[in-house]
Amino acid sequence: MTGSAHRSAEATAPRGRGLKFRTLADRLRREIDEGLWPPGSRLPTEQELARAHGASVSTVRRAVADLVAEDLVVRRQGSGTYVLAPAAAGGRSALIGVIVPDTAFYYPRVLQGIEEELTAAGARCVIASSSYDQARELRAIADMLDAGAEGLLLAPTLAGPETPEAYLDRLAGLPVPVVLVERRGTSLGDATESVCTHHEAGGYDAVRHLARLGHRTTGLVLRLHSPTTEPVRRGFHQAVRELGLAGSEFRAALEEWSPAAADRCLTGLRRAGATAAVCFGDRQAALLEAAARRAGLRVPDDLALIAYDDEIADIAEVPLTAVSPPKHLLGRTAAGLLLNRLDHPEDSRRQVLLRPAITVRESCGAARPRLALTPG
Repeated sequence: MTGSAHRSAEATAPRGRGLKFRTLADRLRREIDEGLWPPGSRLPTEQELARAHGASVSTVRRAVADLVAEDLVVRRQGSGTYVLAPAAAGGRSALIGVIVPDTAFYYPRVLQGIEEELTAAGARCVIASSSYDQARELRAIADMLDAGAEGLLLAPTLAGPETPEAYLDRLAGLPVPVVLVERRGTSLGDATESVCTHHEAGGYDAVRHLARLGHRTTGLVLRLHSPTTEPVRRGFHQAVRELGLAGSEFRAALEEWSPAAADRCLTGLRRAGATAAVCFGDRQAALLEAAARRAGLRVPDDLALIAYDDEIADIAEVPLTAVSPPKHLLGRTAAGLLLNRLDHPEDSRRQVLLRPAITVRESCGAARPRLALTPG
C-alpha cells in the first residue's frame, strides 16, 4: 500500500479514543499537501489547533509529533512549528551557521526571518551569539565549520582588536560562502555578499518627515561606537543640506548615556534652537523625552522626537515615532541570498540595501502637523 493510500485508509478508520491523534495528523498532512500550509509557514499553536478541531491539547501534541517524525514539520523552540519543504524529506539538508551579536535585542526578528527561509528550503541552522566579541565570534565560526556548516550568515563585530577592513577581509577568506547580515563592506573593493538596512536612507527620511511637519532646525542625537551611527549621520546631514535646514549634533558613547547626559543633550538642542531631534536609538530618545519633561517641555509640542531602531519605542511615556529597520525581511533576504549562492555559485554577487520605514506614533506630533514645507 502506498503512503497516500495508507493515510487515506487511516482517515476512514473508526475514530476511537486511541486514533484521534492519527486522524488529526492525517488531516494536517492533507492540508499541507493541498497547500493550505505552504513550506516555511507556521502552523497554528497547539491551543489554536485544539480549538479548531475540537481536540485536546495532548491529542494535538501527539499528531504534530507524528508530522515531526515524518520530516513534514519542524519545531523551533520559542518560535513555533514550521512546514518543511518537500525536498527536505529524505534528502540532503544543508547546515547553515548563523552568528549575531545578541539574541535578545534587535536580532530576534532577524533570526525569525532567517529560520523561516531556511526551513522553507529544508535547510538546518545552528545559531550562536558573539556578544560583540571578535574572539568569541571567531571561535563560533571555527566550531560551525568543524560541524560541517556549508555557509554562514554573519552579523560581524567590527569593533575589536582587528580593524573593520582587516576583519572583513578575514571573513571573505573563509572556505564557505558568507553573507553579511546588517553589516556591509567598508570599501568598494569588498565583494562579500550582504543584506543591510539602508541606514543612510533611514536618517534621511527621519529629517524629511520632520521637515514636512514644519521643523526647520533639527538635532541629531547619537550613540557612538555602533556600525549604524555613521550611516545614520550621513543620511541626516544629506537631508539637512538638500532641504535647506539647520542641524546640530550631540554625541555620547553608549556607556555614557544617562539622565545627566540627556540633560546636557537637551541644553545643546535648546541652545541651537532645535524644535525636533532624531535620536539613535530608542533608549536615547526615551532619556531625552524624560529630560524634556524635567525641563518643563512638552513632547511633541515643544520638542518633537523620532527614535531609531523601534525596539522599545512604543513603550516610552509618550510613544515614540521611530525609524523601523525591516528586520524580518532582512533575515529572510539574507538566508535566501546564501541559499542561492550555494545552489548557483556562478551568479553575480549581490549587496542588498533595504529601506526602513517610519512608524508614526505620538512623539513627532504628526497628528497635529505644523505648516508643511512645499514637497520637493
